[in-house]
Amino acid sequence: MSLRRLVGPSFVVIATLVFLLALRPLSTSRALAIWVVLVAALTLLFLVRDSHGDRRAGTRFEAALRRTRTVAPQPVELLRMERDLELGIAGAGHAHHRLLPILREAAAARLASRHGIELERRPETARALLGEDAWELLRPDRPEPADRFDRGVPRERVAAAIERVESL
Repeated sequence: MSLRRLVGPSFVVIATLVFLLALRPLSTSRALAIWVVLVAALTLLFLVRDSHGDRRAGTRFEAALRRTRTVAPQPVELLRMERDLELGIAGAGHAHHRLLPILREAAAARLASRHGIELERRPETARALLGEDAWELLRPDRPEPADRFDRGVPRERVAAAIERVESL
């Protein structure tokens, strides 16, 4: 309950008491009884107002609790790529069928847009631009792993291949 909201009505109640006691239209005991009833009514009014008022507002503490940091949702495609990256690092089968094709597609797009080279038509030129390590991961004729449940491509190697593709 805000004290500022009590000042005006409290002043009215006190002025009423002073008026009743100064002019003596009623006995002192009756004037005090009226004053007590007015104070009680004023108190009840503010209590009811605070309890039934704007429930959405609440206290500052409740408002602070309701304020949560909203995290901007990541695009679905980014989440999918992150999942493919993690699964490709964990398992050879996923790396071969999901992660490396995504990286190969990115490399092919970069080679085509920046150098006018098609990855599958001019593999020697693409190999020279990509470097041996990145080419070994991204080449179109990469053989399927012997054990698809074996470890995938190490994170450092994937990061190096991505950096190489970005640098083209």
